[in-house]
Amino acid sequence: MPHIDVKFFPRDLSEPQQQALAEALTQVIVKHLQSKESAVSVALNEVQPEQWKEAVWDKEIAPHLDTLARKPGYEM
Repeated sequence: MPHIDVKFFPRDLSEPQQQALAEALTQVIVKHLQSKESAVSVALNEVQPEQWKEAVWDKEIAPHLDTLARKPGYEM
């Protein structure tokens, strides 16, 4: 049951754009993990730039830098 939680700066994505992004992410998971589409869930969460460090970097990125499959190209 893969779950994808995408956090990003606000982008004013319309509902169709959000659905297209979720569908594209789903297809990547189906392809690479051989999951069923019905098993994949996707959360799209906008985070304000001024909240990124505390809400995302400090809690989800920095503590896991050694195990991230892809590390960010920035530091905070």
